[in-house]
Amino acid sequence: MDALVFPGMGPTKFADLGRFLLLNPHARRLVAAADTRLGYPLADRFAEAEGDYSEYAQVAFFVACLALAEWAEAEHGVEPAACAGPSFGEKPAAVRAGSLSFEDGVWLTARLARCLEEYFAVEHRDVVTHSFARVPETRVRELVDELAGRGGWSEISCFIDRDLFMVSLRESELDWLQRSVRSLGGLSLYTMRPPMHASVFDGLRRKAAEEVIGELEFAAPLLPLLADQDGSVVEDGAGVRSMLLDSFVRPLRWPAVVGGLRELGVERVCVAGPDSLFGRVGCTTSAFEVVSATPWLAMQPRRRTSSAGR
Repeated sequence: MDALVFPGMGPTKFADLGRFLLLNPHARRLVAAADTRLGYPLADRFAEAEGDYSEYAQVAFFVACLALAEWAEAEHGVEPAACAGPSFGEKPAAVRAGSLSFEDGVWLTARLARCLEEYFAVEHRDVVTHSFARVPETRVRELVDELAGRGGWSEISCFIDRDLFMVSLRESELDWLQRSVRSLGGLSLYTMRPPMHASVFDGLRRKAAEEVIGELEFAAPLLPLLADQDGSVVEDGAGVRSMLLDSFVRPLRWPAVVGGLRELGVERVCVAGPDSLFGRVGCTTSAFEVVSATPWLAMQPRRRTSSAGR
């Protein structure tokens, strides 16, 4: 049994996706549909955008993920019987599972990007989310407790693997966290701005509910869709709505999603999108055969097989 996994979004620039969006036939068709829904040329805006998580970068990432899923189904015979999408990947997963139309997914992605920008321009301007590896969960929890004892604040925002985590904290404490990670033999990876997945962002959850997600109708998924907060199967449209909103305030637990996919009988996962994380971590590779569907792979020339004796 196959499942489609749409990855979380990392820093994304036009150089990463532009060629794929402009040349791949699946992507070109979806970009045209996105242009119509948005009322502006996505590729042009993306090419001119600054920053790693602009509205245009986020919509382009969303479009690329769904185009790559189509490509994987056509080229690699992927037959998805379930969908999952950690963090940003919830949005394309909701579309591919049939809960939301592609056009509404484009609008949702663009409007949520604006919503985040507006919220973090005013609220929690000093908070970041930092990722690091090679530190076991018990030690991560000790770091969170130690920071609380120092009068600071932090939360574990992402459980990615047995020794790979993301922690949200105030930027003034970031140097302390990085030094602590090094002292434990860990490796700091990336600091995300804007931050995500922390209970203190309840105001963002309310803003998104009122200004964006409340404007949409969500259907019951046609494919099993797993929530990235706990790996449970989302049963109806209300559940999809809650999953998207809870992503702002609840941590991502990727090992729980892996466990949920295993319980469904999934043996092969296709990670559809620019991914350097979820398809590579040990909890994924030890549980499934992994098929990567990335822009780079999709743009490689197709191999031609010669007939015998010719």
